[in-house]
Amino acid sequence: QVQLVESGGALVQAVGSLSLSCAASGSIFRIDVMGWYRQAPGKQLELVATITNGGSTNYADSVKGRFTISRDNANNTVYLQMNSLKPEDTNVYRCYANGRPTASSNWYDYWGQGTQVTVSS
Repeated sequence: QVQLVESGGALVQAVGSLSLSCAASGSIFRIDVMGWYRQAPGKQLELVATITNGGSTNYADSVKGRFTISRDNANNTVYLQMNSLKPEDTNVYRCYANGRPTASSNWYDYWGQGTQVTVSS
């Protein structure tokens, strides 16, 4: 079984910073893309940032210049450094990974339970 466990969510004042971590555990043959998503009440699921195992990144326009995604393949961990936080960033942030448990299996989407980030004005 594969699990993604996030940590780092907190209450922070506007223009402050937070760092989120997500560690994958369990047997996995290969993980391709890892990333972070968020979904506010009444809103669609929003991609925040993704990163491939080769280091290519993609960011939502709303976080470009403020957030930085990175990963440590040796420890199966993805990070999100969030700077210059705004109240609009308040959300549950969920870790995502796409991978396969064996070389011949289907590809699966794995999701963490989420970590709460609250930004006060």
